[in-house]
Amino acid sequence: MGDQLKMESGKSCGPVECLGMTFPSEDARREHFQKLLAEKLKDPDFRAQEGFPIGSDDAILELSDPPYYTACPNPFIEAFIRHFGSSAVTDVEYRREPFAADVNEGKNDPIYNAHSYHTKVPPRAIVRYLLNFTSPGDIVFDGFCGTGMTAVAAQLCGDRTVIEALGYRVEPDGRILSAEKVEGKTIWREFSKLGPRRAIINDLSPAATFISYNYNRMQRPSHFDELVRPILRKAEQEYSWMYSTLHNPTDEQIAAAVSLLRSKETPKIDSIGISGRINYIVWSDVFSCPECAGDVIYWDVAVDKENGRIFDQFKCPHCSLDLGKSDLEAKTTTIFDPETGAEAHQKVQIPAYIVYSVGSKRFEKSADDADIAMAAKIDAMEISYWFPAFPLKAGDKTGEPVRVGITHTHHFYTRRSLSVLAFYRSNGLESWAPFSALTPRATRMHRIAASRIGGEKKGEGGATVGVINGTLYVPSLSVEMNVMDQASDRLKAFNKAWFRKYPSLTTTQSSTSLAQFPSESVDYVFIDPPFGSNLMYSELNSLWEGWLRIFTNDGSEAIENRTQRKNLDSYRHLMTACFREVYRVLKPGRWATIEFSNTQAGVWNSIQTALQEAGLVVANVSALNKKQGSFNAVTNKTSVKQDLVISAYRPADGLEERFGRNASLVDSVWDFVEMHMRQLPVSKPRVDGLEYVTERDPRILFDRTVAWFIRHNTPVPLSTQEFQSELQRRYELRDGMVFLAEQVREYDRKRAQVLEAPQMELFVADERSAIDWLSDFLKRRPSTYQEVHPEFMTQLGAGWKKHETRPELSSLLEDNFLRYDGSADVPSQIHNYLSTNFHDLRNLEKSDPRLKAKAKDRWYVPDPNKAQDLEKKREKALLKEFEEYHNTPGRKLKEFRLEVLRAGFKAAWASKDYQTIVSIANKVPEDALQEDEKLLFWYDSALTRTGG
Repeated sequence: MGDQLKMESGKSCGPVECLGMTFPSEDARREHFQKLLAEKLKDPDFRAQEGFPIGSDDAILELSDPPYYTACPNPFIEAFIRHFGSSAVTDVEYRREPFAADVNEGKNDPIYNAHSYHTKVPPRAIVRYLLNFTSPGDIVFDGFCGTGMTAVAAQLCGDRTVIEALGYRVEPDGRILSAEKVEGKTIWREFSKLGPRRAIINDLSPAATFISYNYNRMQRPSHFDELVRPILRKAEQEYSWMYSTLHNPTDEQIAAAVSLLRSKETPKIDSIGISGRINYIVWSDVFSCPECAGDVIYWDVAVDKENGRIFDQFKCPHCSLDLGKSDLEAKTTTIFDPETGAEAHQKVQIPAYIVYSVGSKRFEKSADDADIAMAAKIDAMEISYWFPAFPLKAGDKTGEPVRVGITHTHHFYTRRSLSVLAFYRSNGLESWAPFSALTPRATRMHRIAASRIGGEKKGEGGATVGVINGTLYVPSLSVEMNVMDQASDRLKAFNKAWFRKYPSLTTTQSSTSLAQFPSESVDYVFIDPPFGSNLMYSELNSLWEGWLRIFTNDGSEAIENRTQRKNLDSYRHLMTACFREVYRVLKPGRWATIEFSNTQAGVWNSIQTALQEAGLVVANVSALNKKQGSFNAVTNKTSVKQDLVISAYRPADGLEERFGRNASLVDSVWDFVEMHMRQLPVSKPRVDGLEYVTERDPRILFDRTVAWFIRHNTPVPLSTQEFQSELQRRYELRDGMVFLAEQVREYDRKRAQVLEAPQMELFVADERSAIDWLSDFLKRRPSTYQEVHPEFMTQLGAGWKKHETRPELSSLLEDNFLRYDGSADVPSQIHNYLSTNFHDLRNLEKSDPRLKAKAKDRWYVPDPNKAQDLEKKREKALLKEFEEYHNTPGRKLKEFRLEVLRAGFKAAWASKDYQTIVSIANKVPEDALQEDEKLLFWYDSALTRTGG
């Protein structure tokens, strides 16, 4: 077991091994590494690392458990890799295809659900990728770890029960077999081995790495109970009175309770009448009527409690004026905030609705005067323990809470919740995940679901639905949970989520600089990075981080954020820096998996461009369906319901070295293509057959080759048509896809088992895709202008790029295809089509007048030699138009042809005229540039070489 925590009868015993050293106990191990970390923290250069969190040495040391976890850059990474990793930089026997199948893995998993976060990947989904790309003991890295699910998955690879639950077979010797259908029979093939992988995980956010460490820390199953239960019992003794409410009280009992609560004594409500235990309280905003200025309690007037809905229109309870929420003005109050020493202006909220229990029975009621008096008493109390009262940082998401008077972290909590949380933290729970797991639901951001208040669902599990993901929004009807019950619930959740632990390592820093990692030391990378403006992690995590006293250093946070002055360009440059580090630490020939979740083409292109600039080569894109969408994914019509998973690799086989010494650039083209095709999936199964492998499309192969050459600052020595022609001569083509000779037999076998050939879906969105569509159409059906026109026009729909000039069909045909004029023999392509589809034209010679008459004026795809002539003619015209763009006065090109820009950028690159690329790109509207992957790549590469 190596460094696995030794256990006997549920207790730690004997010496402890850690990174090759032996210590008499866990405490001795911790003390040794704490001293080393404390020394490191005194070094200014150590603190100067990118992404070093904002926090004192004491706070960092208090939270850290070195070497396994540091709340700062982890100085023990190299030692961890040296101890656990393989010294071999490259493994000649290592061959993996990308994981091409789509993955469906739900979120209903105890491990997944133990702790919430803004976005997570189910660990069992990650297990599938790990089994495909790694072997037991391999070093796995996740640079954007979130809650640490990659490390969890790395450990689950050693759990036979989990692997079998995923549908694999595990042999007694640890071999893992995967089922495959061959000629109608199920064949089990070995593809991996049982055993944990060693994970190194990182995040810029201290909150994220804290949660990750707690998920993966080595401990006994009973450890949480032993530590937490006594604290929860002590909290019950001190604070349970705060969660008391009278059950079916008389007016006299309410009056007596109010009197008691206004005294200085600790109130004992159960001495007055039957007392219930509060499950949660709904707090309601109070508004002012614009007509009579009377108080309007939103809960009272807007909630239809019988039918479970919110009224759009309601009447003022004082003057009966018809109102909508937008007609109301929020009532505010000014209070003195002892934590800030200043006045605070906040909206008025009062307890309105209480759900409580008496014994095992659940009840609900409107808040009475005693409940309001209870809240007032608690609000006036001094809290005995420390709690975070930090000002909210300026941000894109913090503006909304600040607008309603929530200016500091403690304003997100009721005084009651804050009292109990502060007690928990000061009594030893601050370094344990059950504490951080309950804090989001303990805030005023917790919502009520009106649809679950009344009607058929009334009383079924309560009506609380948590917070709106990705926001700091405090609703007009907010929920105050019973924090003590929530703590007990989270404890149970973490006990259910326990699994056998192996050593992993957690670090807190920016993935733009991984200085502690030796180059070529990691076997596999799985990352789920931020995507554009999807989530403002540092702002959202500030509530967690307030309790930790360590905050995210957002300087290198890879997001789009107006407050941080980061646009899509900034995001792309930061992601490029991250991917360059991934490329550096990854062993040659090894893989990186990148999960993508964003609807914007510009963000997708930024990721693609960043990967290519870093030197990683994309081999496949598949879907990952997590089965349960976030709030935004469910409600937004344009949201991606399935995440995309990109498989990319660092080239191996000495490709870089050969490229540097190869005398022939043309040979380098085919050296790259052959290496790349070995990395591509031979087939992609789907429920009803086979999916088209897009990366095997000749056009995509050319794009990947161009990107490879651009990264090496070298022009591609072949034109598109020359590349396509030679591709068909050298390799095998099946169903529009290119294969190596040793791959085509496997594809033919798979293809024979399905009825229909896979079809590539071609969407016409610009001139290039229009040409590709025409090429595919005319290959199948050489046609006259009159025949192709209606078919073509149906393709020019709403998806056309905004700034792209819509081409005339006649121009596209003239510039890219050939028309038979009826004089010479009928070309073979037209002859084959006509003789196949028209009975009266079968068995006719190519010179037959009847065939020539039917063939006249039909457009067809030229053979490669004539196509090269056409391409040169077309390129000359495109470059002439590019010069017009270059000489056009004014700042922006409102409308243009993307093909002109692509041709011009390519020619400028070949002549090393990088400044022309940059200057023309600056004339192109930013959204158009961001949404075209090819232009973006040329521009970014030119910008790098001009020092921009």
